[in-house]
Amino acid sequence: MGMKQVQTIEEFEVIERENRRFIFLKNSLTCPISHQAYDEYQKYVAEYDESPTFYLHVQEARPLSNHIEEKFAIRHQSPQALLIEDGKVIWEASHWHITKKSLTEAFNK
Repeated sequence: MGMKQVQTIEEFEVIERENRRFIFLKNSLTCPISHQAYDEYQKYVAEYDESPTFYLHVQEARPLSNHIEEKFAIRHQSPQALLIEDGKVIWEASHWHITKKSLTEAFNK
């Protein structure tokens, strides 16, 4: 499946309808910590390509980023990884806690 960039609320709503469980990453294009987290996310995707995974770049999709924060009542952070299942965030991590290992453990619970 690979990773897919999402930019609009409408795209996100389709993802929610079509995927019971998926990982979503909020990434900043200007933050070195985000760059490291994005690298870890890419490593996860490379090994677990069958997992539904999506991401946004905060600078390019601010309305969607805000929508996710409001919808799930989770304070925005960047970088931020969310595991969403049945319309609820069941796991989240931010900053240095986003690693290939943490993503793997969360998705395989």
